[in-house]
Amino acid sequence: MKKGNPTFIILLAIIFIVILSALPLSEWSGGKVKDFSLISDIIKKTAEITPVTTSEQEQIDPELLKAMEEDEAHKEHNIPSVTDSIPEIPADTIIIHPAKAPREGELVIIEDYTISQTGLASLKNAIGNGRMARIAVVGDSYIEGDIFTQDLREKLQTAYGGEGVGYVSMHTDFPGFRRSVRQGGKGWKTHMANKKAARKYLDLAEQYATPTGKANSSYEGTKVFPHTGEWSRSRFLFISPENSIISVKSGKGEWSERNITASDSVQCIEIAGTTSRFELKTSSPSLIGLGVWLDGDNGISLDCMSSRGFSGITLSRINPELCRQLGSVIDYNLIILEFGINAMSSSQKNYSVYSDRMVGVINHVRQCYPRADILLMGVGDRGEKRGGVVRSMATAPAMISAQRDAARKAHCLFWDTREAMGGEDAVVEWCNAGLINKDYIHMTHKGGARLADALFNALQHSLK
Repeated sequence: MKKGNPTFIILLAIIFIVILSALPLSEWSGGKVKDFSLISDIIKKTAEITPVTTSEQEQIDPELLKAMEEDEAHKEHNIPSVTDSIPEIPADTIIIHPAKAPREGELVIIEDYTISQTGLASLKNAIGNGRMARIAVVGDSYIEGDIFTQDLREKLQTAYGGEGVGYVSMHTDFPGFRRSVRQGGKGWKTHMANKKAARKYLDLAEQYATPTGKANSSYEGTKVFPHTGEWSRSRFLFISPENSIISVKSGKGEWSERNITASDSVQCIEIAGTTSRFELKTSSPSLIGLGVWLDGDNGISLDCMSSRGFSGITLSRINPELCRQLGSVIDYNLIILEFGINAMSSSQKNYSVYSDRMVGVINHVRQCYPRADILLMGVGDRGEKRGGVVRSMATAPAMISAQRDAARKAHCLFWDTREAMGGEDAVVEWCNAGLINKDYIHMTHKGGARLADALFNALQHSLK
């Protein structure tokens, strides 16, 4: 066969595409590259409704599936379940949730289900008194890479002051994914709430890290966002059950070696002074790295805490005592819970178990951070194929109703994310506009900025 023969070239191309289609591209890329199949488009669809993709990120949280099975077993044997212990709401405090999110013009406003309609009292008080106002956004892959939260942070810091990105984990497998900070390092083992991590070391971030040898981490500001390129306070929070040595460095300064005395309580190493870079290193095997906080001492700091594949129910495992210790250094005025993607599917119509579990989660988070306002975000719009045409997932309204009921029963705030995106079939419009990826689930950076603008306006409305 001669070089350049068209048949040979076509054959090679087909072989290449077949091999490529068999590779788990989505898994390898962290969801940034979509899996595809050579033959999927020529096979007749047999199901009326099918998910757009089937990557690992989009599956129901195994922890939730386990909870649903436990609940069903309890009902079968007439055993009181976890959800049975949720206290009933006094009749005079019950607020009937609206069929649709309340609006003022184009603005989807935050729904207040707190007992005394206190709204964002803690956040408003911190801002009004000129104190550091701290916000945590805790969620799933929807906010991974600081998408959405980076723009929300920038808008809040522009309006109220503040600097730095706040919380950053000890290690990331995708260091280039985040635009707001450049993170590097090696030698850490990450322990997650869904991977049999020690509960006593779990806080709001639902993860911690331990050295596997010589461990190091580096954090450098970027110029993408005006307020996160530099910061004036660098802090490393940790637990050191044994005596240890930790070295830290700020900017172009010299390494400073710290001898740490053994303690089961949270400790903090802080370096003050404006900088655009912070580094640390250690080889102490017993060290528990809780995270790094890069911010200032006034304005607003916003922490992004994302856990891929989580539904939110593992937050019931975080340690109240650990959170209280952290709260003496890093406390919160507002905690935003962003979950739901990994709790819904095209076949599931009843989300009562999930709703009840989230009531327990909200109450537990409130116990851990008693001074914080709590805002539950409804799930964003998600797509599925119906007869070959992408539409909004038909079960999305049921999930949002379940989330709103959870907020009502737990007396917290609620914001209808899907309605703010445009409601029914918004996911299609957003995808066509480059605001959502082709998986019809996860936002692009552009989409995150759009949603951040909507929530910022809603927060501003509630802070008046």
